Amino acid sequence: MRCLNRNKCKFWYCLYMGSDTERVDEWGNATGEFPPIYGEPVEMMANISPASGRSNIDVFGALENYDKVIVTSDMNCPIDERSVLYVDKEPGEGEQYDYIVRRVAKSLNHISIAIGKVKVS
Repeated sequence: MRCLNRNKCKFWYCLYMGSDTERVDEWGNATGEFPPIYGEPVEMMANISPASGRSNIDVFGALENYDKVIVTSDMNCPIDERSVLYVDKEPGEGEQYDYIVRRVAKSLNHISIAIGKVKVS
């Protein structure tokens, strides 16, 4: 019942590709920071809960710092805990992602993904 087509919403995910380029300051000096690199946004359809609740806490153990849960029956879903998501907005020029993955819980028939809203500057 959770993965009916009529319950699915569109969102985009970007997979983590690595962090091999060191950031430099305005004088060209290395800062020691390696910002993450993400792939291109990929569109996906899945059930997205409106907000977290007490019933969702048990799925992820004691994890309480998440805002929504994505449920998909696609057992080949590549989203992991380093992925970023566009849920409440679409990816575009200059647009930053608005959610990060907090935890992924796989079961026999579906995958539950706890996501948390972030503000990226």
